[in-house]
Amino acid sequence: MSQNTNSEIENTPTQRAAVVTGASSGIGAATVAALADKGWKVFAFARREDKLTSVAEAAGAVAVVGDVTVQEDIDRLLKTVTEQGGVDTVINIAGGALGVDTIGNAKDEDWERMYAINVLGTMKVTRAFLPMLREQGEGTVLNMTSMAALVSYEGGGGYNAAKSAERAMTHALRLEEAENNVRVIEVLPGMVYTEEFSLVRLGSKEAAENVYQGVEKPLLAEDIADIVSYAVNAPHHVNLDEIVVRPVAQAAVHKVIRKN
Repeated sequence: MSQNTNSEIENTPTQRAAVVTGASSGIGAATVAALADKGWKVFAFARREDKLTSVAEAAGAVAVVGDVTVQEDIDRLLKTVTEQGGVDTVINIAGGALGVDTIGNAKDEDWERMYAINVLGTMKVTRAFLPMLREQGEGTVLNMTSMAALVSYEGGGGYNAAKSAERAMTHALRLEEAENNVRVIEVLPGMVYTEEFSLVRLGSKEAAENVYQGVEKPLLAEDIADIVSYAVNAPHHVNLDEIVVRPVAQAAVHKVIRKN
């Protein structure tokens, strides 16, 4: 058997590795599975230990329990990742919406929680890992925002505001980190049928199901995970700056085709 030449050794690809937040369900869980299927080492980060453990075991990922709004949890995540060889990619999926109140009836606690998760949580995780991504040489940050960052709607003011802020932060990050060869990707999904998003927002299963009533083919978590996987697996010099994705039935935020 012939020995490897130096050039063959140099050209041997290293395993890609990523942190995925919001990994216990929905798009986060689907993204963990999609990347693991491509051979990535994945650090799955979320609050709910039971659900997270199940997702991680199924994908062969490393489960790290924690909250993106708690600095001590992020410090522990960074320590775990560092001890296990680091990552080249951070995928911020943790987020969500609470309530459909008008601004005149807004609840402080809902707005504060949406801002804490979608904006401050994304900032805290990104800030923690930027030195590692810079040092890696070809780092990637992917932020999951929403079409709600592009078009406001009645009853969505808090979520519109939070996702708009996360989008603005993503744009600033791209400008700041280009010189460090860190690419920054934004994915903006429209109507995605997941087990929890509308349930958490609206508070009842019936109300959540009504969101998708008559929509023949809403997007699924796996659809978005495929797009995330494609974006981060593209050659590093290819930056899909922003990807707006919605089902064909959702021509716009205000126009959704529903059939009986």
